[in-house]
Amino acid sequence: MVTNIKVRGDKQIEHVPSIKDKALRINLNENIYGTFAEIGAGQETVRNFFRAGASSGTIAKAMSAYDKDFSDAIYGIEEDGRYVTESRLRKMLTHEINLVEQRLSRDKHPNKLFFSYANTVATIDFAKQYKGHGWVGIVYQVEPDEAYNEIILHIRFKENDAKLQQETLGILGVNLIYGAFYKYNDPKKLLRYLYDHLDKDQIEIDTINFSGPRFAEVDNRLMSLQLVKNGMTDAVMFGPDGKNILPAAVLYKKNILALRGSFRPVTKVNMDMYERSYEMFIQENKVDKDNTFVVFEITLSNLKAEGEIDERDFLDRAELLCKLGQTVMISNFQEYFKVVEYFSNYSKARMGLAMGVSNLIEIFDEKYYRHLSGGILEAFGKLFYRDLKVYLYPMKDENGNIITSENLKVHPRMKELYKFFKFNGKVIDIKDFDEKNLDIFSRKVLKMICNGEAGWENMLPEGTAEIIKKEKLFSFACEVNFKQQQTEEIN
Repeated sequence: MVTNIKVRGDKQIEHVPSIKDKALRINLNENIYGTFAEIGAGQETVRNFFRAGASSGTIAKAMSAYDKDFSDAIYGIEEDGRYVTESRLRKMLTHEINLVEQRLSRDKHPNKLFFSYANTVATIDFAKQYKGHGWVGIVYQVEPDEAYNEIILHIRFKENDAKLQQETLGILGVNLIYGAFYKYNDPKKLLRYLYDHLDKDQIEIDTINFSGPRFAEVDNRLMSLQLVKNGMTDAVMFGPDGKNILPAAVLYKKNILALRGSFRPVTKVNMDMYERSYEMFIQENKVDKDNTFVVFEITLSNLKAEGEIDERDFLDRAELLCKLGQTVMISNFQEYFKVVEYFSNYSKARMGLAMGVSNLIEIFDEKYYRHLSGGILEAFGKLFYRDLKVYLYPMKDENGNIITSENLKVHPRMKELYKFFKFNGKVIDIKDFDEKNLDIFSRKVLKMICNGEAGWENMLPEGTAEIIKKEKLFSFACEVNFKQQQTEEIN
């Protein structure tokens, strides 16, 4: 008799099914049945199902409309003339699942769980300068009489060989289909399992959206947070409507103005900084107001400022910014030069960073650049080499003096470097500010909210206090603060 041997000290290791086992499990399920439509990188996903065996029970159709005229005849013409877009993927999924419903009678197949998987991608170009990207998605049922669920994601290839990219896409496709059917009850795990048998340096997932009855309780902003938290991408974005958006789509060739902060909560300082810097930014010769895009950025390190990232706290900040009509970016960039580098992937147009004096002083602190071979000079080369301007919001020192770019103090070794950037117009003071705002700090406001003190409402933009009260925002942050105070008292 064969038994599994366990040795003292063994750790529990989660079993990850092979790609063949995943495909075979789906193939052997007599009810899972659907179509595959793949454009741009071969038919790598469906190939795994064919190779696993017993595929006739799963695959109703597999196709690849490579020719643009054929593709347009089947799925329609895109207004922008592009083929690797979310719009194209959605048209493919809608068309294919409608065909399944039309051609397969429910009377004949009462227990079938229909699905349509599709991808539209562009792999690395011949010159190997553009690594490629794509959209991947699935619509599917978990019960025959239930409405369809949908998972759509955007990927960026990182490998330098088209064949490797095709194989990577095939593995990702199997992981997505398997996760959709067997891990839908835990979207966070489903997200992690997309990387089964893949490494982060092979592919990047920078946008994902879940919808349908099985994902009715899923907040896609939290799924975005997971992408950054799990190292699947460096930054994600969502719009005022709370829906995840593709950074490349909204940042492409734009004049970008970014503001970084904790926004816990958004105060009059934040909005005054935004409004004043925006007015100055759009007056620049190289800036087109109609082509300007504003981003409110929260870093992972900022979210971790109070310890581990708490999802409720994150959602409260995001909810408030969205209600104020802002686009939010969550990033893994601690240093400002990395933010600028990221934006530069999508736009060469003039950019602006709005920040307070204390942030600028930190930028000139050498300790943040010791990991770079070129130190602070390398960082500043990346930061200010681009067409970038810093809009500086003043602060008050402990004596009540207003500090601007003219009288701020950096380390003596950095003094001449700072003068160079100041003289060349890279740092500009925000002058038409409200001096009363300089006494407002987010930490103080949050403490007042938690302690039930009066007057905090006047420190926030108009209408913000009402939103916080109505939605009961930052209640969890107050619980955390209360526990911290208790711990400090005990100690």
